[in-house]
Amino acid sequence: MREALINTLFKLAGNDTELMLLTADLGYGVFEEFEETYPNQYLNVGVSEQNMIGVASGLALEKKKVFVYSIGNFPTLRCLEQIRNDACYHELNVNIIASGGGFSYGGLGMSHHATEDLSIMRSLPGATVIAPATEYEVRASVMALYQNKGLGYLRLDKSKVDTANEYMGDFSIGKANKLRSGNDFTLIAIGGITEEAIKAADELSKKGIECTVLSMCTLKPIDKESIVDACLNTKGIVTIEENNLMGGLGSAVSEVCLDNNIRPNFFKRIGMKDEYSSIVGDQLFLRSFYGMDSKTIIKSIDKFISRNLI
Repeated sequence: MREALINTLFKLAGNDTELMLLTADLGYGVFEEFEETYPNQYLNVGVSEQNMIGVASGLALEKKKVFVYSIGNFPTLRCLEQIRNDACYHELNVNIIASGGGFSYGGLGMSHHATEDLSIMRSLPGATVIAPATEYEVRASVMALYQNKGLGYLRLDKSKVDTANEYMGDFSIGKANKLRSGNDFTLIAIGGITEEAIKAADELSKKGIECTVLSMCTLKPIDKESIVDACLNTKGIVTIEENNLMGGLGSAVSEVCLDNNIRPNFFKRIGMKDEYSSIVGDQLFLRSFYGMDSKTIIKSIDKFISRNLI
């Protein structure tokens, strides 16, 4: 996912000298070629994320197209005030990249578990929030944010959905990508954890239960049309996110349903409960421990079917 990001930024920088890439003492082994090739378009501000957003905002005021990069919570929660007051309020073209969403850095503990960022960033007026599930979505997201005005947030994951085809459809901000089709249930997922939705759909298919899997790669603005369609044309919706359930994908989907005065026959949110992770482990282990994996998705649907005999 990170390689897809840097390759896309590298190509864009070669065609636009107004593009700037900033990082906060990170990117070793990643950005050397970018820095050597485009030294006037790269800046490492050191361990100073809050200052990085201030610098990025200043550059954006000078009409630069700015991307800033750090890991996990560091480019968001550590400098939320600067994002809100400097970049968002002034509607500046600053795109924040967080590498290591969810439990990507699971072994480093709670300080590196990015499980509230989607909720917080979608609450900022005018912000565009994207969390790709595939390498194609990463490349397309970077291109879309480059062309988009205002603040953008791009959350990358160490995990991803492996797709046989590079081209997954016409990407645009505010539209979900359909990774699998089915008429029984709709699994709506965001980011790398979408791979768990794909696994669940494959297992359910063996039981004769066919699920649509939507990669809701844009959390804000969200694809209302796809959500309404899922409510009306499938038996229910399961949302899956590697993020706190408070204010994240599940909340956004339920808001769309109620705002449109529709209710799915079945609705289940899967994600981090209202708690902090108190243990460490790799990403897959933590998903399983906190009930955010394919087995949890399957159990939820099986339980609904057994109760309703459908």
